[in-house]
Amino acid sequence: VSKKKYDAEENVKIICLGDSAVGKSKLMERFLMDEYRPQQMSTYALTLYKHTTTLGNKKVLVDFWDTAGQERFQSMHPSYYHNAHACIMVFDVQRKITYKNLSNWFKELREYRPEIPCCVVANKIDADLKITQRSFNFAKKHGLPFYFVSAADGTNVVKMFREMINRALEYKQNPSDFMDEVMQELENFDLKKKEENSDEDGLKAEN
Repeated sequence: VSKKKYDAEENVKIICLGDSAVGKSKLMERFLMDEYRPQQMSTYALTLYKHTTTLGNKKVLVDFWDTAGQERFQSMHPSYYHNAHACIMVFDVQRKITYKNLSNWFKELREYRPEIPCCVVANKIDADLKITQRSFNFAKKHGLPFYFVSAADGTNVVKMFREMINRALEYKQNPSDFMDEVMQELENFDLKKKEENSDEDGLKAEN
């Protein structure tokens, strides 16, 4: 890889979270297409993808970190979260448990990175488009952007990644702006705690 390609004015780190086999790597591959040259860091059980883009007049180098199997332990090494500027949380609409586990991933994320922007991604909608008519309350409850995507056919993949790169850069340049979002998240969390038991959402209302 030529050094010149990575001479960027800004550098951001975006991490992916979610259970095994929800399609995190596939989303990465779909977005990067021709640039797809992952570096396997087997020692740390992670895969690193590099992507350069231009935002405004700035050349931005994005490091995407993917879990590479570490998520089987339902927890990530603290270094995974270190200096991350944004997070993409993915679940598989075909598997309820992957949606349920978002709360564990989100809790861990907020322990290490309480203020970074985060979004929720519902993957594999190509398997059943009717799923997009359902409401998934997790994102709403925490005030997070939500995307229905398909790594298989590309639906919303580029849009989601571009918006998250933008948010990562905004966070890096003005981290204090995001503290307001976090305060809102915490307020929402307290309000919703009481409603937890009666929480009906898309995946539970299947029958």
